[in-house]
This record gives sequence, C-alpha cells and structure tokens, in this order.
Amino acid sequence: MSGPGALLRVEGLRTWFPIRRGMLQHTVGWVRAVDDVSFEVVSGRTLALVGESGCGKTTVGLSILRLVDPQAGRVLFDGDDLAALSDQEMRARRRAIQIVFQDPLGSLDPRMRVRDAIAEGMQSFGIGASESERTDRVAALLERVQLDPRQMWRYPHEFSGGQRQRLCIARALAVEPRLVICDEAVSALDVSIQAQILNLLGELQEDLGLTYLFITHDLSVVRYLADEVAVMYLGQIVEQGGTERIFEAPQHPYTRGLLAAVPSADPQRRSTAVRVLGDVPSPANPPAGCRFHTRCPEAFDRCSEEAPDLFTVEGGRSRCFLSG
Repeated sequence: MSGPGALLRVEGLRTWFPIRRGMLQHTVGWVRAVDDVSFEVVSGRTLALVGESGCGKTTVGLSILRLVDPQAGRVLFDGDDLAALSDQEMRARRRAIQIVFQDPLGSLDPRMRVRDAIAEGMQSFGIGASESERTDRVAALLERVQLDPRQMWRYPHEFSGGQRQRLCIARALAVEPRLVICDEAVSALDVSIQAQILNLLGELQEDLGLTYLFITHDLSVVRYLADEVAVMYLGQIVEQGGTERIFEAPQHPYTRGLLAAVPSADPQRRSTAVRVLGDVPSPANPPAGCRFHTRCPEAFDRCSEEAPDLFTVEGGRSRCFLSG
C-alpha cells in the first residue's frame, strides 16, 4: 500500500520468535507472530488494529518501535526506514513515536512521583531549559488530560485506574510525539471510563494533530475513534477498510464473527452474524491454506489447500476467496 499522506507505512513486516529446546537450545521451530503485514496510517488520522488475543497485533506495535526486532519488512516513518537505523538514531526517533500500554499501574514506576514520571522523558530528550520549566510543563499536561496539576506530587497508587491512564497519556505527550501507539489502552477500564478516555484521545488528536495506531481486541471501542480498521488473525491482516464500511458491510467471515460479539439492536446485523468456531490455532503451526478455514463456517475445499491473497474490495481489502 502507498499513499501521499502516510506518516507510518508498514510493508511486509515479519516478526517470528524462535522455539528453542534441549540443553543447547537448538531452534526447532518458529512462532509466526507477525507474518507479512502491510498497512499505513495517514497523518492526523487513526488506524485501529483489531483481533483476538494472540493474533500478533501487540507484536506489530513493538516491532514498529523496535522493542522487538522484525526479521523482514520495512517500517517507514515519515519516509525513514526505522529498521535500518542505528540504535542511537532509533532512540532519537522514539521521541516522535510514543506508546500507551494496557496496564497503567505497571507502566508507572511506583517509587516516582507523578511529576518526575512525566518529566523523565523531557529530561532525556532535553525538553525544557530547567527543572522549573519542566514542572510548569507537567502542570499544563495534567490540565490537558483533565487532572488537577496539584496532584503531580502524588504517587501512582494514589490514583484510580482511569486517572492513571490519563497520567500515561500525559507522559506520552510530554515529548511532543507525532504518532501514539495505544496498545489496549482502555481494555482494563470500566465502560464509562473507556468512553471518557476515548473522548480525551479524540480531543487531543484534534488539538495536537496526533496520529494514532489503536491496538485492541474489541471492535466496539473503535467505531467512533478510528478512521480505518485493519482486522488481524493469526499473524496476518484479513480485512482492512474504512470504519463505517467495516461495521456496515464486513467482507471477511472473521470480521463478521468479531462484530457478532458486539451488542447490536439491529435485527439485520444479528441475522447475518457469523459464529466463529473453535479455538485459535497455534501461531507456531498455522493451518495450511487460509489460516481461518479451521474455524470458518463458510469454508470450502479450496480454503484448506490455497492461501488467499488480500483481494481489493469496495472500500478496502479482504483475504477471502468469497471476496475475490
């Protein structure tokens, strides 16, 4: 894929993890966590990467940041291939790409006051001329994420889960990133708190021109935030398209199965829902042919023999012979 406004472009990304056994730790196989994944995120917009646990979506985010090293493919950020950068060059790039993880309490050092946790990145990248200036910036950031600046001298355990996630967002914003990767950033929160955090992310995007890669297992949380959705299954993208098209006219049976898990008052959607069968196969030994065929109620003989390409469909792409 390519596009003139893409801030992030992932091309043919492959991240496999070795399976080692025995005293000498010989490699006896590979976990194909990410297997030839391509997508792009347009500047100032949001792409949601959606799929069940274990599909490889978090590994995509870690590979982009080079927190794990991919074996193949390119990650182009503003035209530069991150995979080709030295460690020092990549460190400088991390100021422009920040990540917000699922567990805010685990992301914050319990021994550090909020002020120091947020200012840590500023100090590392030389933002702010003095400690006093950085403290003022922390206060402004806390206000931006709708927290009381006077709370900056507290410790993380003194905040609720939703407040801690706001702290993590403030810490990510402290270094003025252009791309924020949100890895299950609201999945551990109550539904009402999820909505507040999603609204906050939308406001920040509008105010600051941020670009988001939003990683989640829950399609329902991305409908009003994402501009585009990429559905991932067993290391591969199986469908991609505009958010409304994905919700209103999903092409891949797996996408329809995920949507079936989203509560809906629409009888038409309930009548066309697809029930996903069985459990996810091991990424160390994915099925031959279409990787979804072992769970697909619409599979036929060709699906177990031949791997489908990503076919172009109206408003996106689908990795299904029924879409070809």
